[in-house]
Amino acid sequence: MEISRRNLMIGATLAPLATSLATPALARAASPSAPMIGGMFGPGEGVALLSRNENPYGPSTKAQAAAEAATAKGAYYADTAATVLIKIIAEKYGVTPEQVVIGTGSSEVLNAIALAWKPKGAYLGAELFWDTTAKWAVKLGATLKTVPLTPAMEVDLPAMAAAVDDSIGLVHIVNPNNPTGLLLDGNALRGFIKTVAPKKTVLIDEAYNELVPDPDYSSMIDMVRAGHDVIITRTFSKIFGMAGMRVGYAITTPANAALIRQYMMTSLNSAGLAAAIASYEEEDFKTFSKGKIIEAREMIVAAAKSAGLPILTPTANFAFVKVADANAVQKAMAAKGVMIRGTYGKWSQWSRVSTGRIEDVERYCRALPEAASA
Repeated sequence: MEISRRNLMIGATLAPLATSLATPALARAASPSAPMIGGMFGPGEGVALLSRNENPYGPSTKAQAAAEAATAKGAYYADTAATVLIKIIAEKYGVTPEQVVIGTGSSEVLNAIALAWKPKGAYLGAELFWDTTAKWAVKLGATLKTVPLTPAMEVDLPAMAAAVDDSIGLVHIVNPNNPTGLLLDGNALRGFIKTVAPKKTVLIDEAYNELVPDPDYSSMIDMVRAGHDVIITRTFSKIFGMAGMRVGYAITTPANAALIRQYMMTSLNSAGLAAAIASYEEEDFKTFSKGKIIEAREMIVAAAKSAGLPILTPTANFAFVKVADANAVQKAMAAKGVMIRGTYGKWSQWSRVSTGRIEDVERYCRALPEAASA
């Protein structure tokens, strides 16, 4: 099994902790009066973590307070809270609770979809997209077919529609795409769904939808309400800054939702559910959070242009910068305590950097000219 950079990073972070487990200082830190937090959750001291598309400005204070209160009731299963969150989501988007599936992050929901549609045929996606769940399904016997990007690095909707035949079971699109950050036109995507969904289920991963310029126009939830065979997945990891609290969901037809539930494997935790419920309609925090992400995006764009580096128009909380060698840039940045992504497959000249705390993005921007020349 391929070892991900994320797992390597986690291992590197936890290794020093493991060697000091017997120390009196750590024993004191792990006591109930002083819970051990530093080093285990989030980046270590002096590290600018810009590799994982996290939003370090969350969870909101209301979400944190709700999670703390729920933890005091952690002895009890959180079924009621799960039902409440489903109803909140359904009401917001004008669907029924039967059309909503929640899971431990959208990753679990996507994994369940991959398994549920595996008997229906191959998985179809763009040549470059967030394909972790697709590849996980492949390890379990599924088939993945891909369609090349356009010369402009965009998802080629006409080519994808043309690739849909009897061998395909599920069509998967990430919008905005990860790692490119490019956003498909809303009406073009609606036209694609009208063409493809009568033949095959269309899965649209909208993990970053709240971060795009016009979320309502870009979202395909209206196509679910119109009765099309579409699955929309969302997450609390991005705009809400709850990546470690693991809450995500799907909105789809009642029949699709029922099928997905058959493949779900876990129950959500009390703290994550409480934080999700508390923050879902917290517009002030979402406005603040999005503002910080946009500020960081603009800084990255300006730094890339100043360094003479092409950059794709970012619409989420990361950017794709063209360099001579993405792995070399990653190594040069790491030497300065700035963590970014390296090469994606054959795209060795494209380097992805996430937005993060403004001061960390500033470190990336200052380091970029030298790192890009590595």
